[in-house]
Amino acid sequence: QALSFHSCNNLRVSGLQHVNSQKNHISINGCNDVDISHLKITAPEESPNTDGIDISASNHLQIHDSFIGTGDDCVAINGFSSYINISRVLCGPGHGISIGSLGKGGAYETVEEVHVEDCTFKGTMNGARIKTWKGGRGYARKISFERIRMINAGNPIIIDQTYVNRMAAASTDEEYDAWSSSSSGDVEISDVSYKGVIGSSTDARAVYFNCGDGAGCRNIVVEDVEMTSAVAGKQLFAVCNNAHGTSSADRSPRVPCLLP
Repeated sequence: QALSFHSCNNLRVSGLQHVNSQKNHISINGCNDVDISHLKITAPEESPNTDGIDISASNHLQIHDSFIGTGDDCVAINGFSSYINISRVLCGPGHGISIGSLGKGGAYETVEEVHVEDCTFKGTMNGARIKTWKGGRGYARKISFERIRMINAGNPIIIDQTYVNRMAAASTDEEYDAWSSSSSGDVEISDVSYKGVIGSSTDARAVYFNCGDGAGCRNIVVEDVEMTSAVAGKQLFAVCNNAHGTSSADRSPRVPCLLP
């Protein structure tokens, strides 16, 4: 890690340039009242685990007016973090802005009050992402993505409540099958909104709500979403599994698959 902050209050980080950290560039852990701005963080697209900003067990953060282009998440928001506002961030390349992953190994973790607005994702593997492990406990709730621009982004809108890092879960197919069948329960995902998401998607499946077989995802709101395919002639679509909510998206892609 290039730079770590632990147990800091009233922290201000501004005007730094980070190039090619060997792991994540900036780590924020156990901090309260943090303002991060005017950063330039870069690493090659193929560099593994080079997250731009990793947040854990921290509260009341502002991240704004920055460029982050790496080989992993531009911003990763991990367990026991809340009241995080991210605005005017250009993300790409990288894996998008991610809540999670949460609940690995059956762990109890929570994230709430995360608001992302006026951000751009350019050439990213994912866009607005929430990922939780099967068998985890806790919740991710009160999350919003507003006025988001996608430029040739993959998986622009994605919730994966059954996220699995195959190599982390098991070393053999037999171990994985045993782990998968024994894992029950989900990190609860609720009160998530996507409003004013525009731009282009490299994946035909531009909206993917993959929720678990239990309670699923609740109160998902999709409004004013209008994207086109980065591939000429391709039509975009949405896929939902046990996702409950409402959609007023009547352009592309339409999201008729949300359950009441």
